Amino acid sequence: MRNYNIAIDGPAGAGKSTIAKSIAKKLEFIYVDTGAMYRAMALFMIKQNIDFDNKDDIENACDSVNVTIEYKSGEQQVILNGENVTNLLRTEEVGKMASNVAKHNTVRSKMVVLQQNLAAKANVIMDGRDIGTVVLPKADLKVYLTASSEERALRRWRELTEKGISCNIKEIEQDIIDRDKQDMNREISPLKQADDAILLDSSNMSIDEVIDKIIELFKQKCNE
Repeated sequence: MRNYNIAIDGPAGAGKSTIAKSIAKKLEFIYVDTGAMYRAMALFMIKQNIDFDNKDDIENACDSVNVTIEYKSGEQQVILNGENVTNLLRTEEVGKMASNVAKHNTVRSKMVVLQQNLAAKANVIMDGRDIGTVVLPKADLKVYLTASSEERALRRWRELTEKGISCNIKEIEQDIIDRDKQDMNREISPLKQADDAILLDSSNMSIDEVIDKIIELFKQKCNE
């Protein structure tokens, strides 16, 4: 029995993760939380007392790391070398280490292999910046999910305001524009729409409308 893969790429603030998680539940796919996988890698480095600036030690350590994602009772479980480390990944120390180790080409290459291994064994949906172009180039459905910088800024402003955080929507939009430029021009795996990805602009769509549209697109692909 074959496995199906869905890749969702797009700029920051487009709602990729929220939408991918909802689609995973509806289709009973595994949502591959790539961020959690990087945190598991970082946790391994911390346990091995490896400095994030030590390129050689990091490269050697990558050979000893295996990270997978499982679901039990509907909850994501991150497994590092056979150990469930889900409850150890949200510390500030791990988050900081994850940001630093992710800059290394060796780590990113290792993660691509691990993510591809997951996709080969199960029905998965992944979101990010380079899923359709690098991680899952043969995904059954590729979606490039975007929205105008104005709309993404408005969504972020609402989110922060609801939490009681004072913010300036113009500053938020400028941050988004700057982030887009950085992501699209980075040397390793820049953000771009895969040639065979379907462009979906969610500027004037609700979350439910986007979810339904992507599921519709996936079913169409399966029937081709």
